[in-house]
Amino acid sequence: MAWEVVIGIETHAQLATKSKMFSGASTAFGAAPNTQASAVDIALPGVLPVANRGAIELAIRFGLAVGGEISRRSIFARKNYFYPDLPKGYQISQYEIPVVKGGGVGFSIDKEFKTVRLTRAHLEEDAGKSLHDAFPDASGIDLNRAGTPLLEIVSEPDLRSAKEAIAYARALHSLVRWIGICDGNMQEGSFRCDANVSVRRAGGPLGTRCEIKNLNSFRFMEKAIEFEARRQIELLEDGKSVVQETRLYDADREETRSMRTKEDAQDYRYFPDPDLLPLVIEEEAIEKIRKAMPELPAAKRDRYVRELQLTPYDAALLVESKEKAKYFEQSLSASDVIQTVKIPPKVIVNWINGDVSARLNSENLDFANIPLKEDRLVKLLARVQDGTINQKAAKEVVADMWKSGSDPDSIIAQKGLKQVSDAGAIEKVVDEVLAANAKQVADYRAGREKAFNSLVGQVMKKTAGKANPAQVNGILRARLKG
Repeated sequence: MAWEVVIGIETHAQLATKSKMFSGASTAFGAAPNTQASAVDIALPGVLPVANRGAIELAIRFGLAVGGEISRRSIFARKNYFYPDLPKGYQISQYEIPVVKGGGVGFSIDKEFKTVRLTRAHLEEDAGKSLHDAFPDASGIDLNRAGTPLLEIVSEPDLRSAKEAIAYARALHSLVRWIGICDGNMQEGSFRCDANVSVRRAGGPLGTRCEIKNLNSFRFMEKAIEFEARRQIELLEDGKSVVQETRLYDADREETRSMRTKEDAQDYRYFPDPDLLPLVIEEEAIEKIRKAMPELPAAKRDRYVRELQLTPYDAALLVESKEKAKYFEQSLSASDVIQTVKIPPKVIVNWINGDVSARLNSENLDFANIPLKEDRLVKLLARVQDGTINQKAAKEVVADMWKSGSDPDSIIAQKGLKQVSDAGAIEKVVDEVLAANAKQVADYRAGREKAFNSLVGQVMKKTAGKANPAQVNGILRARLKG
């Protein structure tokens, strides 16, 4: 019987506030060590924490975006553990009653749509950071992050492969950026994932899980999950047991390694923080935030399908990020301005999801800093639609515009890419190709369709790829019937 991988993801999203969760200290990244740790953050005697209203509002915004239940009353608790970068000896978090309960995050994978259930999303403060390479014979402690507001988002164990886990994490990453609650900068630690991985026989009870901590890139996350699943399967097939523990991913060795025995909730000795009153959220505050919400990815995707007749798959790709959807909509607007020829939305979608996205991926860029302006792309597509150039030439023009930002018409003229649509000129070349390829003509007339494609290729070659493909096909078939 085959093994099944079971994965749940815990994500720490740093909330986009200027001050910390319980103090007025700055959350700006990159400051000199220990220059942004206030008396409250390091728990000096006599200080009292005050909850950050902005962080609470961002948590509510997330709850509304995922269709979760906003707790009208929740409690901050002390999570007790001892580590050098935790100055209080405890972390202020939420346990029994989180600010958000339930909800779900949807994503597309292999042209299918899947929704992962969320268990909870709760507010907490971050710890500091240990700097193990700071000194030759010691570790340093930087408390600038201590007290930074986090929203910990916990999924149900609904994921069944590393590929699904990455698709979920990317969708969640896009969502928190879409609704403006987190900048999503993984290199700076603003979006960190922990993966809980276990294996079981298909349909059997859940296995013992191991948690892989602080995965700060999607690539490392995928490799870590794949390694950990293989490790557990090998243990079980050798008759050994999986030990519940926390593990780290070693990117150099591409393996996970043990960090510490995994704690359970009772080990943290949670209890309500006596310095913080219960958090009470009024209905009026929720409705105010709801009215200020942007159009969410799912709603935008459905609108594209309904109003523009796009396929659900195409629409899902367009809403992968807020910037990509914006690029598409501004391209549509540019198409309305360029009224010389009608460009179907599907044509624009194919280019954005195809060649444009591929170029961005190859250069590790995203739509927030794309070098190709929307009006330039649309003007190029208009030249394809009106027959000035063909698809092959259009790709060449895109490559040039990507680097130079030049107008597509000037590139077409400069490179002599204008399509040959003169029927007489094309007929002459077709006749020459047919005369020189008697065997392929005979093969086609004997029912071998591949011979036709070869003849088309030779016509295109003789015209340096400039002949109108539709005309070439039509003229060639007419000649072959004669």
